Amino acid sequence: MKEAKMNINKHKLPLTNKVLAIFLLLLSCSAFGQAADTKLVKNVKSHISILAADSFLGRETGTPGEKMASDYIVKQFKDIGLKPLGDMNTYLQAFDFNDGVRYGKTNTMRVSKTDLVLDSAFYPLPFAANGKAAGMAVDVLYGISADSLGRNDYTGRSDLAGKIFVIESGTPDGNNPHARFGEYTDLRARIDTAIAKGALAVVFVNSDTAQTGPDKHDFHHKITPGSVPVVFYMGDKKNLLSGDVLEIEVELEKVARIGHNIVGFIDNKAQNTIVIGAHYDHLGMGGEGSLYRGAPAVHNGADDNASGTAALIELARIIKDKKYKGHNFLFLAFSGEEKGLYGSAYFTKSPVLKLATISYMLNMDMVGRLNEEKVLLVYGVGTSPEWMPALNKLNVDGIKIKTTDSGIGPSDHTSFYLKDIPVLHFFTGTHSDYHKPSDDADKVNYTGEASVVNYILALVEGLNSQDKLAFSKTKDDKNEDTPRFKVTLGVVPDYAYDGEGLRIDGISEGKAAAKAGLKAGDVVIQMGDNKVLDMMSYMKALSKFTKGAETIVKVKRDKEIVEYKVLFQ
Repeated sequence: MKEAKMNINKHKLPLTNKVLAIFLLLLSCSAFGQAADTKLVKNVKSHISILAADSFLGRETGTPGEKMASDYIVKQFKDIGLKPLGDMNTYLQAFDFNDGVRYGKTNTMRVSKTDLVLDSAFYPLPFAANGKAAGMAVDVLYGISADSLGRNDYTGRSDLAGKIFVIESGTPDGNNPHARFGEYTDLRARIDTAIAKGALAVVFVNSDTAQTGPDKHDFHHKITPGSVPVVFYMGDKKNLLSGDVLEIEVELEKVARIGHNIVGFIDNKAQNTIVIGAHYDHLGMGGEGSLYRGAPAVHNGADDNASGTAALIELARIIKDKKYKGHNFLFLAFSGEEKGLYGSAYFTKSPVLKLATISYMLNMDMVGRLNEEKVLLVYGVGTSPEWMPALNKLNVDGIKIKTTDSGIGPSDHTSFYLKDIPVLHFFTGTHSDYHKPSDDADKVNYTGEASVVNYILALVEGLNSQDKLAFSKTKDDKNEDTPRFKVTLGVVPDYAYDGEGLRIDGISEGKAAAKAGLKAGDVVIQMGDNKVLDMMSYMKALSKFTKGAETIVKVKRDKEIVEYKVLFQ
């Protein structure tokens, strides 16, 4: 302001008192805007620095780190003055989930009357059923039954029933999934064959020193167990075939955890509500989902997604201050996103308000790395015919947008799209620190994130007086977009489903499943000759089909088993 007055005096502008007052008021408003942006940058930096600190231990769902993060967010919501809309008049909405399995009290293996040391000489596999087995060991080589490939390790074997099968964990091609016996790198398929041949238990071994055994860390996957104990033995298989009885006991228990969404509300007594969300969980010390191959380390997730959480908090603060009256506002901090959209899926199935009253949902996931070109990725613009006209009116801090139509993607907006709610997902792009310990707070572009917040705020302002947005289905090509699949069934899995099979959470129009007649809620239990027991076996089954292939898909619908002919186009 001092500089502005000096310029006026220097140029001796012929201003009347009234014009001068207006001019100074405009300058004052401009300075206020700059101060507000300075405050916004400072607040965003503070939130991210706290949430992405080592002391929060990576904010993994269902852990003390998640609680530390939720406590912080709850305090921010309370200080802003949001109304708690979670369980029992709190800000928290709890949800249960299965986080894989862990060792129970008893996991033993005895060879030649000698007890082996767990994890040093053997370990159970997540495919294992709990129970005991005692019997003679029988070598079935690779345990492959594939007459079409000219190999059947069970041909002419009449000595198998009631034995413990010893199977090489690799294949005749090694562990190459693209080689001739690539489909048999899946241990589960060979376990099922062994059970069908009468195995009491299965012991995998590895005689190929160039290969490693099955990964113990697969315990984090939700894998449906078979019906017999299954272990990996780290010694020479000759020790197992000495003629002595093998004794195996396996006890695995499900890891049941509780995650928490955080729910804050601005009640303007309006007919419809705008939902603004971001997930606050991350990968903890690494494990499943991490792209880091070193020793366990804290994955701080500054961009993924402390950045989105910080934007959520600041949007709540600003919108509360601006006192928009056209809509109610629901602010949601989700947990369980990294494990499969658990929190957002739970919310849309157990909503705190009627989903029919939600006008639209805005999601922010990784908004902390705006590049020099200021390109902001906006997904979901096809979910309402009103998105693009509104976005085209915006001119904020030089931000340029790159858009995608689909309402389905790897973040929490998908859960709302599947309930026929218009969505937008904001994202500043991936980077080399993604899902690694190096995603730290010092790499965030705080000024850029403030611009993203202002952009989203401008969108909300532009739509403030608009009625409930119309919803549009989109052509969803991304739900199974991974190089291993040559085809797509066109379904969105229910990642939180804990039963046998794969439950469908959503169907993409125009894709194979929709054309065949499958519906959301169906549980896929078989694709062709391939049983579907869980997410892992579903992906294995899907990978075996090519375009133009036709197969029968069996689903469980309520209590009925229904078959559909599916054509992969």
